[in-house]
Amino acid sequence: MITLLLADDHTLLREGLKRLLHQTGDIVVEGEASNGQEVLALLAQRHWDVLVLDMSMPGRDGIDLIRHIRAEHSEVPILVLTMHGEQQYAARAIKAGVAGYLTKDVASDELVLAVHKVAKGGHFLSQALAESIAFERHGCHEDAPHLLLSDRESTVFRLLAEGLGNAEIAQRLFVSAKTVSTYKTRVFVKMHMRNQADLVRYAIRHQLVDENGATNLQPPLPCADDRTP
Repeated sequence: MITLLLADDHTLLREGLKRLLHQTGDIVVEGEASNGQEVLALLAQRHWDVLVLDMSMPGRDGIDLIRHIRAEHSEVPILVLTMHGEQQYAARAIKAGVAGYLTKDVASDELVLAVHKVAKGGHFLSQALAESIAFERHGCHEDAPHLLLSDRESTVFRLLAEGLGNAEIAQRLFVSAKTVSTYKTRVFVKMHMRNQADLVRYAIRHQLVDENGATNLQPPLPCADDRTP
């Protein structure tokens, strides 16, 4: 029997996943968490065969939470189940130590297969994501990372660079703190950053912040190889 800890802040989704997994006959959801702190508390209480983890929950979440779990509970395989389908998210999660990565639009049989595989010590990644990561191109691009952000991500970037926290940004944009957390995660992933301090340093280094703390998101200079002597 595979004992599973399910972490997602949406109650209805957890209920649906529990019913689905219990139908297999050999997977049982014996613990549920709706935020990062609850995940850590339950991991400390007992052994779990698999942790199915959403990357966007209130409080501590995302890559930071994954790294913490791997450091403190390395014996527990982590299967990420998330709405983030971009290959950047999957690549960073894999580098942080997850055993599998699936998006929430996955077919039910694929989820069951993934749980069984990671419980046995294996790894699981959808074919589409595997191909995307394998053929990711690295190198110099004319667009700086901050210019690859969407309009809303760029707004969140600007407010983070000005030193605002999630709650303050949520008030400014008239959205929930969870929504801000989601956009914040996307910004960090797309720009390959670990935290807000990295973001502020980036903004200063690229002269995106003036002496008054105001941001100025302008296009960067071209790549070094493309500059004329």
